[in-house]
Amino acid sequence: MNTFRVKAFGVTKDILGGKETVVEASGKTVADLRSALTEKYPKLVGLRSLFIAVNNSYADDTALLQESDEIALIPPVSGG
Repeated sequence: MNTFRVKAFGVTKDILGGKETVVEASGKTVADLRSALTEKYPKLVGLRSLFIAVNNSYADDTALLQESDEIALIPPVSGG
């Protein structure tokens, strides 16, 4: 298992119940982390788009993660 510290912003803070969480994932890709997050926090599935940023850059699902990476959930942007 790999342990990742994840920061939350916007609506994801409400879903996670705070501005940060620790998640264990079986693999080391963003897809593995996304799967672990939605298992732990099923309401994340309801977001129409959810980006994951790694070290201040958007990451696709194939990106490899290190436990020391700065990871953030970027929720859908709304407003006008």
